[in-house]
Amino acid sequence: MSLPTPDHAALSAVSADYGFGMSAEEIDEYVPFVTGLLASWRDIEKVYAAEKPVPPQRDWSFPAVGENPLNAWYVHTEITEQPDGPLTGRTVAIKDNTAVAGVPMTNGSALLEGYVPASDATVVRRLLDAGATIAGKAVCEDLCFSGASITASTGPVSNPWDLTRSAGGSSSGSAALVASGAVDLALGGDQGGSIRIPSSSCGIVGHKPTWGLVPYTGGFPIEATLDHLGPMGRTVADVALMLQAISGRDGFDPRQPNDLTPEDYVGALELGADGLRVGILREGFGRPESELIVDDTVRDAIGLLDGAGLKISEVSVPWHLAGMPMWNIIAVEGATSQMIDTYGYGFNWKGLYDPEVMAYYGDLWHADGSKFAPTVRNALLAGKYALSTTHGRYYAMARNLAPKLTAAYDAAFAEVDVLVMPTLPMRPKLIADSTASTAAVLSDALEMLGNTAPFDITGHPACTVPAGLAEGLPVGMMIVGRSFQDATVLRVARAFEQAVGGFPTPPAA
Repeated sequence: MSLPTPDHAALSAVSADYGFGMSAEEIDEYVPFVTGLLASWRDIEKVYAAEKPVPPQRDWSFPAVGENPLNAWYVHTEITEQPDGPLTGRTVAIKDNTAVAGVPMTNGSALLEGYVPASDATVVRRLLDAGATIAGKAVCEDLCFSGASITASTGPVSNPWDLTRSAGGSSSGSAALVASGAVDLALGGDQGGSIRIPSSSCGIVGHKPTWGLVPYTGGFPIEATLDHLGPMGRTVADVALMLQAISGRDGFDPRQPNDLTPEDYVGALELGADGLRVGILREGFGRPESELIVDDTVRDAIGLLDGAGLKISEVSVPWHLAGMPMWNIIAVEGATSQMIDTYGYGFNWKGLYDPEVMAYYGDLWHADGSKFAPTVRNALLAGKYALSTTHGRYYAMARNLAPKLTAAYDAAFAEVDVLVMPTLPMRPKLIADSTASTAAVLSDALEMLGNTAPFDITGHPACTVPAGLAEGLPVGMMIVGRSFQDATVLRVARAFEQAVGGFPTPPAA
């Protein structure tokens, strides 16, 4: 929709919003000047219309009855563009917050239903160039603001280990499809743990790369300082192969450093991990929400690393416990401002925008804000209140403390090569039924972030691997490394995978 010419009433509303105290006569004085200024908006619309991409014609379909037992697919595709490449023959599910041109994208929300991107996300283009087959879009949580698998507009996603339990979130469908064997690999997104949480819950490998290593271009943002995209797979080698395909600068994402040089993640696995130093993060265990069986399973897994030739010690980073309240402020106030009030992309950065998705989503949520999920409503109630009351003061405090959190972990990395801890403090929970109270939904969706979220603030690479089964349910062990030393993290993950003789799969997979 083109920008309409404002009338007196429209400018009066703007005046009242800012408290200008202008009279009707004063507003009338401004009408011709504002109208003249806004002519530039229409000029640029004409220029952009001649330059904007046209969506390609690609076949896609919604899952037929019986084809989606986990409710993990949003749409099916079969897109292959290169006959040869490192990912030839590999099928990949793309989290439905990431653009595949010509294929619908909802970001898990009714507020994007019907939107079709015109361009592939950089990571999708790189996967296709590497020979992968894009098998479809995987269901994700509503606007990706949940760590369970219960808020997507298409309904809950089931865990392939136990269909009554959560697959984790927000990359719910991505993890469930990989774990069940429906695809070889999947793309996930991570702002508070959304790659690692479902990977841990479904018993697969999920790697949150160093912030900026993988371009976020074409992913629907939540908060630019927290946004990550990354690989999910059944084996460490598969995840390393996918990371190699999607990492590196694209020139469109200011999150990426100018001197970024990705490592050889596949080749690094051949170096082994003998002699690497592993620090057991004391504050990652025994949290108030921790299950003892989870802590014990991860400690047993660490014992296997000890037996595989790695050097094990315990380290303490007290700042780790400040990470969760810090994340709450950055994610809640940041997402309120960027994901909602400025329609996902925000302003004031030199990145590639998607004007169409901003307008489409903005029109829908302004038309019916009741479609926001409870998790998003909760964040907006808190975020808007805080921003309107203290004007970003607490966001600024949290962001100013973030370097101290980073430095605390980096001090530990002066003594060890990686930190290890439980990915999640608890096993996958039962999926709340459709009559569950708002309190139950909010508790289930947000209670597991304590170990994952801090590393979205600091941007350190973090990989979850299946530590074992606790009474038949997967438990994840998280391995965290120095920034841009993702290869070291994957080497330790591979050493553990070899020590256990490979990771188990769900009985029905």
